[in-house]
Amino acid sequence: MQDFVNYSVEGDFSIGKSMFATPMESSIFLSLGHVEVFSLPRKRSRVSAPFVFSEEICKKQKTSIDVLPDECLFEIFRRLDGNQERSSCASVSKHWLMLLSMIRKDEISQTSDEKSTAKDDGHLVRSLVGKKATDVRLAAIAVGAVSRGGLGKLSVRGNNVTRGVTNFGLKAIARGCPSLTDLSLWKLSSISDEGLVEIANECHQLEKLDLCQIPNISNKSLMAIASNCPNLTELSIDSCSNIGNEGLQAIGQSCHNLKSVSIKNCPLVGDQGIASLLSSTSYSLTKLKLQALNVSDMSLAVIGHYGIAITDLTFTGLCKVTEKGFWVMGNGQGLQKLRSLTITSCYGLTDVGLEAVGKGCPNLKQFHLRKSAFLSDNGVASFAKSAVSLESLLLDECHRVTQCCIFSVLVNPETKLKSLTLENCLGIKDLTFGIPSSRCSSLKSLSVSNCPGFGNNSLMLLGQLCPELQHVELNGLHGITDNGFTQLINCCEAGLVKVNLSGCINLTDNMVSELLKVHGGTLEVLNLNGCRSVTDASMVAIASDCLLLTELDVSGCTITDSGISALACAVQLNLRILAIASCGLVSDKSLPYLGKLGKTLVGLNIQHCHGISNSSVGLIVDHLWDCDILS
Repeated sequence: MQDFVNYSVEGDFSIGKSMFATPMESSIFLSLGHVEVFSLPRKRSRVSAPFVFSEEICKKQKTSIDVLPDECLFEIFRRLDGNQERSSCASVSKHWLMLLSMIRKDEISQTSDEKSTAKDDGHLVRSLVGKKATDVRLAAIAVGAVSRGGLGKLSVRGNNVTRGVTNFGLKAIARGCPSLTDLSLWKLSSISDEGLVEIANECHQLEKLDLCQIPNISNKSLMAIASNCPNLTELSIDSCSNIGNEGLQAIGQSCHNLKSVSIKNCPLVGDQGIASLLSSTSYSLTKLKLQALNVSDMSLAVIGHYGIAITDLTFTGLCKVTEKGFWVMGNGQGLQKLRSLTITSCYGLTDVGLEAVGKGCPNLKQFHLRKSAFLSDNGVASFAKSAVSLESLLLDECHRVTQCCIFSVLVNPETKLKSLTLENCLGIKDLTFGIPSSRCSSLKSLSVSNCPGFGNNSLMLLGQLCPELQHVELNGLHGITDNGFTQLINCCEAGLVKVNLSGCINLTDNMVSELLKVHGGTLEVLNLNGCRSVTDASMVAIASDCLLLTELDVSGCTITDSGISALACAVQLNLRILAIASCGLVSDKSLPYLGKLGKTLVGLNIQHCHGISNSSVGLIVDHLWDCDILS
């Protein structure tokens, strides 16, 4: 019998079947004494002459599984000599596996040698996804983990409707894996409080709990966790419709080491639950995320007062929160340690509320603002001026914000801003301004994506204003031409390291040539995806002028086999990642050049290169065996 102790949940084992083909075969083996091949050794039967079996005798015989009741088998299994024997028995049938999984770890009778060597440090990690998420696999994990150091982390993400995970599977894990510290359960409609309460009763070392789309669990589960798992540090609850204020209150009162809480789309969670949680964990809670909850200004007021240890705060879709809530939160003076703040789709956020938040968070370094329809230039500029430690600013779908606000933030002599990101901001228009009298020497990274009004004038002004730029990302900006980007290139004094120009369809080889002449000695990442006017001339320039380039994306460009050949002939070039997807002019002739480049490549994208035949793709895959290839 194969050793089940070194099991893998991906492996095969008999489910609901005996090791013998038929009950008759099982009886014959037992009567002849040859069963030692499959189980514990025992004395051979005294057979001195051939034994003739009749059909009637065979029919009277019962298989070994059916002889004893489950109670007796349970007592036998827990007295087996070692983990190997228990795992071997578990591989006999589903029935035996389920019985073994019912045995708690402390109920197993261990030999003296086994006790001296047993370790339960919980270092094993197991993950079940989709159809593989079943009770049988959980039972196998519970039995097998005993002899391998104990289970520490378990993730179950199921959608198995017919044979999905139930409370039985969770009970098996609870009884066999008391060392469990990290549990993640997603999309398990058959799980209820019964299974999670068993986890709480047995797995007292639990530190991280993640529950997503489990409609049948309630406050009873959280109360059990609170009572039995005092070491809980991270709690995430998403779309659990029966969890409410009482459960969060119990967690707050008992789990004094709680550091991270994320609550999303739980309609029964309101101000009372958030207030109870925050007031009880004010000295430990460092990360808080609230999304799509029925909370009001009261919750923000409590956060502003009791969030004295919070460093990361995220609000998403809090529809009932108004300007007053943000104003009170900022003036609560409790968020002194806040370093990262993200606000998305909170339409109660106004200029007045945002300015108050900036004043109340003096150590804020990162601010992400998404889908804020009522914020204007005044609010963002006042916030940036008040948040004196701000280093990273992201504005997404803030359509009332214009260039005037952006430039006012950058020209502030006290600004410490290092990274600026603008995404989907329709209020950005390409206006002409005078030459700035001051410079923003702190800004190192600029990213502008899908802002159709952003053009050459804005880009030239930013280049003059921010000479220390090293990372530039311009995505989908059709208004940018060679002239505008060349102005930026010549203004960057520090040397560009990462440049992403994907979707800037009006840029040509002239821009690439100018870029590499000035910054070829510092450039490490270059993305020209979709720049259809870029040709082999740019590939030749890259091959000759780039000294440190490790990542190159020329997908959708007008390059041919000659361009790939030029790259392959570059002596100093050591590319790690190359993308030439949708380059229809690249053919099988590039095969030897790609093979030469493959000496240093760890990633290659040749998707939709219709000039490369399937046979050539196979050769590339075989030759570049240590390179991840998308084809």
